[in-house]
Amino acid sequence: MFCKLIGANPTEVRKGVFSPSKLALKMAVENTTDFKAIKFQKSADSKSQKILVIGTEEDLLEMKNGKNFLTGNHPVETFLPILHFQNAGFGIDIATPTGKAMKIEEWALPLEDKAVMDLFGKLKPQMDAPLSLNRIMENPENLSKYVGIFIPGGHGAVIDLPTNKDVGSAINWGLENDKFLVSICHGPAAFLAAKSENNRYLLDGYQIAAFPDSLDKILPPTGYLPGKMPWYFGEKLNELGVKIVNKSANGAVEIDRKVITGDSPKAANKLGQVAAEAILNSL
Repeated sequence: MFCKLIGANPTEVRKGVFSPSKLALKMAVENTTDFKAIKFQKSADSKSQKILVIGTEEDLLEMKNGKNFLTGNHPVETFLPILHFQNAGFGIDIATPTGKAMKIEEWALPLEDKAVMDLFGKLKPQMDAPLSLNRIMENPENLSKYVGIFIPGGHGAVIDLPTNKDVGSAINWGLENDKFLVSICHGPAAFLAAKSENNRYLLDGYQIAAFPDSLDKILPPTGYLPGKMPWYFGEKLNELGVKIVNKSANGAVEIDRKVITGDSPKAANKLGQVAAEAILNSL
C-alpha cells in the first residue's frame, strides 16, 4: 500500500508485463539530454567507413518472480553515441541477431530533446527492418567495411545477446582485426558471447565501465524493475577476467585499447564524443 501511495509500484502495461513505476521514471528519465555536438578535426567517409550497431530484438525480460519487464535498448544510450558517430561522418548500419525489429525502451525517450527525437524518427525505418547479423556472419568479411561495433545498453541487451553465437563471432572478429568495440550500461552483457572456438576469451584482462550489478539489485524496491534480475552479467564477466571499474553509475567512460565503454545514460554523451574521436584518429 505504501509503494502504491508513493508511486513505487511497477506499471502493468498488459497482463504480466511491467514498465517502471511513476517514481522510478521521475528519478531516472529526463525529458532532455546533455547531448552537445562537437566539431571534429576531420570527417569519415559515410559510405566506406561505417559503425555497425548491434541491438536487441527482444523486449520482455523475465524476472526471477516470473513477471516480465518491458525493455529493449535504452534510447539515450543508443542515440547519443550515434549522433556523435554521424557528426563525425560515419555511416550507420543497424543489425539485430535475426533481422527482427530492434526494440527500444520508448518509455525512456527524452521527448523534449529535438536532436534525439529527430534521430529516432530518421532511424525508425532501419530499426523496424534491420540487417540480420546471422546473414552478415555467413561471411565475416562482410564486416570489413565497419570501423567499429557499437552495442547500446538497456536491460534488453541481457536477453538475447550474451548467448548469441553471431554476436560472439562479430565481437571476436572485431578484436582480431583491430576494430573498435563500443558499448554502454547493460550492453557489455553481449561480451559474454565472445568466446573463440578454442575457448580462449579475447576480452580476458580488459577493464570496462558498465552498469554495476549492485545497482540492479536495488532497482526492484523503486519499482524500476518488477522483480529481481534473473542473473547478473557483471558477475559472469568478472569470472571471465573482465574487470568493471566503476562502483556507481555517474557517467564513467573507460578506454582499454580499442574497447570503449560507459556506465549508464549519464555516460552516453561523453562516450559518443570519445569513441567518435578515437575512431577518427585511428583512420
